[in-house]
Formats: sequence, C-alpha cells, structure tokens
Amino acid sequence: MPAEKPGAADRPNILFLCTDQQRFNALRAAGNSEIETPALDRLADQGVLFENCYVQSPVCAPSRASLMTGQYVHAHGLWANGVGIDRNARLFTKELAEAGYDTGLVGKLHLAACFGGRTEPRIEDGLRVFRWAHDPYPGSSENHYHRWLRTAWPDLYARAVDPADPLGFDEMPTEAHYTRWIGNETVEFLTEGRERGKPFCFIANFFDPHHGFGAPKEYLDRYRPETLAPPITRPGELDGKPEILREASRESYAGHERGYTDYTAGELQATRAAYYAMVSLIDDEVGRILDTLEQQGLAESTLVVFTSDHGEMLGDHQLMLKGPMLYEQAVRVPLILRWPGKLPAGQRRAELVQWLDLPSTILDAAGVSGLPRAQGQSLLPLAAGTGEAAPRGWALAEYRNSGHPYDPPVHTTMLRHGKWKIVVHHGDPATSRTRTGELYDLETDPDELVNLWDEPDFARQRATSQELLLDVLVATEDRSQPRDAFW
Repeated sequence: MPAEKPGAADRPNILFLCTDQQRFNALRAAGNSEIETPALDRLADQGVLFENCYVQSPVCAPSRASLMTGQYVHAHGLWANGVGIDRNARLFTKELAEAGYDTGLVGKLHLAACFGGRTEPRIEDGLRVFRWAHDPYPGSSENHYHRWLRTAWPDLYARAVDPADPLGFDEMPTEAHYTRWIGNETVEFLTEGRERGKPFCFIANFFDPHHGFGAPKEYLDRYRPETLAPPITRPGELDGKPEILREASRESYAGHERGYTDYTAGELQATRAAYYAMVSLIDDEVGRILDTLEQQGLAESTLVVFTSDHGEMLGDHQLMLKGPMLYEQAVRVPLILRWPGKLPAGQRRAELVQWLDLPSTILDAAGVSGLPRAQGQSLLPLAAGTGEAAPRGWALAEYRNSGHPYDPPVHTTMLRHGKWKIVVHHGDPATSRTRTGELYDLETDPDELVNLWDEPDFARQRATSQELLLDVLVATEDRSQPRDAFW
C-alpha cells in the first residue's frame, strides 16, 4: 500500500476535468479573443495557468496512458489507439484508492480498444464509481450515456440512431447532450454520490471538442464563422515539409476522414465555429461543476485540474484533426491548477511542462508516495513559485503509427527544448519511408511555417537537437526494475 507523507491527514479532494482534442489556445484566458470561455477564464484567474504544457502523444490512447501511468509512450507500451494497456500497469487512481481516497470517473477512459462496439476492458484502476461512455455514438451496450439517454430522452435517442433523421448525437439539444450528461454525473457525485468522510478524486472526461464537429443550435448561434480568423498557413507551406504532411492534407486518418483539401473556405470557417461552440458548451458545464463545489463547501479543500489529452489542427498548416503531425496545435494543451490557499491566484508559468507530470503532481498534493515507475515530476513547487518543477527544460512527444495506420508506417518523434522544436520523421529500419524531419525556431517563427531541416545555415542546430533527442530517449527509458547486485 502506498505510504502517506507525515502530516497528510488533511488531504485535498481532487477534481480532474479533462476534454478531448482541445488545443492550447482554445481558451480566452490563453489569448484567444474569438472564443467564449468565462468559467475557464475564472478558473485561470483563481489558479495557475501553464502556458507550455505538452502531451506525450498527439492521439488519445497513448496520451491517456501517459497521464494515468506517468510514463512516456515508449515506457508504458500503449503505443497506438486500439492497443491495450499492460495488465500490470499501475495507475495513479489505484494509488489514491489504496491511500483512502474515494475515486470515480465519468466519460471516456480509452486505455484499450473500443472500436466496433467493444466494451473497454478494465485493469485494477481503483475507481469505485465508473460511468464509462467512450463517446456519444452507437457502440457498446455498456455505454452509460446511451443507457441514460434511452431512459431520459427516448424520442431523441430514437431520432439520433435513425439514419433518415438529421438529428445526430453531436447536435443533440443541450439538455440531452453528452457534455451535459458529463456535467450531470459530476454534479451528482459531488452532491450525493461521494463517500462522506473521505477525500475524493473524481475524473470528468468530456468527449468534446473532438470531431465530428457539431453542437446544440444555441451554442452554434453564438459564433459567426465569417468573423473568425482563417487557418494559420501560407501558400506552398507544405512544399518544404515531409511528404506525410501532404498526404494527411489530402486525406485525414490515412483516408478514413476528409482531408483539408476537401474543405471549402466556408466549410473551414464553419468547422472552426462549431469547434468553439463545443468548447463553450463544456465551459458552461465546468461553470456548473465549479458552482456545485462552492455550494457544497468543497472549493477551498479541492485541487481542480483542467486540461486536455491532445489538440486539433483545425485547418492550420493545411491539416485537419490529428495524426503524425506534431505541431503546437496537436501536442500543446491547456493546463490550469487551482488550489485555494496552496497555489497563488492569477499566475502564469511559461516553463515547459508535460502531461506525465500530472500524476506526480496529484499524488504530491494528496500526500501519497507511490507509482514507482512514474517518470514525471510534481508541478506544485513550480506552481507555488517555491522552486522548479523539473530541471529538464524539454518536452517529448511520440507518434508510432498511433492513429489509423499508414502503409508504410509513420513514426515521428518531437523534442521541444528552449526556442527550438525538432520533429524526426523516422526511416529505415523503423519504416521504409524516407528519413526526414522538421526544425523550427519558435522565437522567430512561432507559427511553425518555415521548416529549417534542410537549410545549410541550421545544420549545426539540427545536429545538436538530434543529439539531445537521443540523450533524452536514453534518459527516459524505464529502468525502474531494481538491480540486486553487480552480476
């Protein structure tokens, strides 16, 4: 059983709010004046906003495995969507449960295959409350959202599954929407469902703003597509970049979804508006959840974490959705920590932090020492302004043919360090694709429009970044197995 730190009797509650596919700047507090996120902006004003948080993979399951285990993708082994997590993996929620926390989850988990109506298998996760619903769409009979919808709104459910009816799950009225259901379940846990006398850790995993791009009409009406900024790109941008980016521009998800080139300018703007509408719907539910914390007298004793599992390209760089691309829009996400009396209000931190730091942060706050194979570091000292969270000064992300598989396979690795970002597109023997890459100076080119990989003047910097990447990969190997003797 994990050991509690001395003096940890008065442990905080943990409320973990996570979206799916929300890029770092889909938040007014992050400087985006086009989007309406008053609840999240208030949370940022009351806590610490990390401006440079990077996930460990640009797709769902590998990224979420890094969150739950605190390990890099090459360490935990869940390298692609549809791959199951190691049955012996240790999750931070299990550590909390064994230390006396009441733990629960509503929504998506995605640590195993969910394709084709499968029910996601569970390992020892410590979650007493488990309201699993992988997504809003028809699938497993164990989808708790569908069970609720069929009971509470049978007519709407019937319409949504009718191919001839224009109402889909994404466009469901607010009161019957998946996002509202997540809010309802979270409020119910806070008011009635938690075990009194115990600290709790509750994870609310929203599915939006994941594609398909749809929202209730009242939220779509908040935005006028023609007033929004167009995608960030320039003519011929992809000409000097790896071939896989041009492939993905023509066809997303290895041909399973529409590519950027299939969208008209008007459709791109409408998609951006729908994406913002989904975020605003989530924001309203976050506001309702935070209000419930206040009403229950829990706000002062609760560490609230808000973040997302990865980003969305949304037409930037002539790309849609996610995949082998490792642009900021794909791997940089929002991160807010609020803990009244423990963390300062209205603070912003520009240091590079990573998603796998969150389990160590949460366990540190809870006074629990555990998760021995975790590779992250607590962000509490950095958030509190009392020290560095991690002296590494870099962030690592990996894609190992992790989404819909490409043929030949695509493997990319990103290292952000200082003002530099390098993305290696691996070749033989990893794949028969040509070895190439991307190199960006984020100080002079924050939008990553100009690839310096093949520029002679930057050959030394490319070599330096590649060498550092090799050292980082060695440093992040899992060497947690104890060595008992010299031989």
